[in-house]
Amino acid sequence: MNYKKVKLKPKKEESLKRFHPWIFSGAVQSKDESLTEGEVVNVYTINDEFIAVGHYQIGSIEVRVLSFEEEDIDLDFWKKRLSSALELRKSIGLLSDNNNSYRLVHGEGDLLPGLIVDVYAETAVIQSHSVGMHESRLMICDALKAVLGDNLKNVYYKSETTLPYKANLGAENEYLYKGDSVNEIALENGLKFYPDWVKGQKTGFFVDQRDNRALLEKYSKGRSVLNMFCYTGGFSFYALRGGANLVHSVDSSSKAIMLTNRNVGLNFPDDKRHEAFAEDAFKFLGGINKGDYDLIILDPPAFAKHRGAIKNALQGYKRLNAAAFEKVAPGGIVFTFSCSQVISKDAFRLAVFSAAALSGRSVRILHQLSQPADHPINIYHPEGEYLKGLVLYVE
Repeated sequence: MNYKKVKLKPKKEESLKRFHPWIFSGAVQSKDESLTEGEVVNVYTINDEFIAVGHYQIGSIEVRVLSFEEEDIDLDFWKKRLSSALELRKSIGLLSDNNNSYRLVHGEGDLLPGLIVDVYAETAVIQSHSVGMHESRLMICDALKAVLGDNLKNVYYKSETTLPYKANLGAENEYLYKGDSVNEIALENGLKFYPDWVKGQKTGFFVDQRDNRALLEKYSKGRSVLNMFCYTGGFSFYALRGGANLVHSVDSSSKAIMLTNRNVGLNFPDDKRHEAFAEDAFKFLGGINKGDYDLIILDPPAFAKHRGAIKNALQGYKRLNAAAFEKVAPGGIVFTFSCSQVISKDAFRLAVFSAAALSGRSVRILHQLSQPADHPINIYHPEGEYLKGLVLYVE
């Protein structure tokens, strides 16, 4: 516990007393001059009272808190935190014969800010969003092996695009641990898919939409479904299992369309109800007729990744939803989402409301959606609530 020291300005420990896991640079009075980015530091009040231990980083968030107790951030610490995270997932019945894909660590939601770990069958994919987590990756790998035991065959590190670029870490995506073989197929609610952790987006699949895909399945019977921004086709193969008459998947990326067709083929080989199109979303929506589809899914990538982009993002959500409202059949349903953390639930709903008003259609909210339980929100860190969704009935 003999870590270097960060001292706070007077009264700047109040948020830490409420267990908020971030310390902003403006709250820091002084720090050890020899500190290097990613080091573990002990944090003290102006009166030299210990208050937290965490990872030091250069930037607006200067310390990401790992614990509010004086303890060593060693292998036992990582094993303890990962065991706690696994127990949560087991307690909600997430691990089963029908489901072996889930998020094991969701950053601040699992008291490990800057760390994401997704599990796909026998492979864990680590993603670091802080220098401290990057420097801890080998110890995290060892802890994963200890906690998951024989169920874990591979650990892949995928952080090239998520680490602070100014840190110049030269991080490479690579296997930190690899068994004799790699099982490329994972299960979600009994459906098979290929999580492309090597070349795909994020960690290879969007497990945060699991519950919302299951809800979509219930609405799909007898409907013509349009899955916009389909990526790997998750909503599409759920819609097919739900009994949709047809499912069209659209993404601007030809690689995403290839993945979608591959995943659909895993579950519904040679199923003529499905067709995929590599095309811009707005162009595709503009080219269809009103009533061609009576269930439309809008799950775009984050339109705003920082606060400076909020205004343009809200206009984007408004345009996109207005186009869907204009084209969906009477009595149709729209599933619409925002995964932008900087877009609040109220702001997203206002954008969708404005889109509905523009369309002149009668629109009612059937469901308000969020992220699933394996993406928990730390009650002391409300910023962790990022996924917002609405299910809408359009007359």
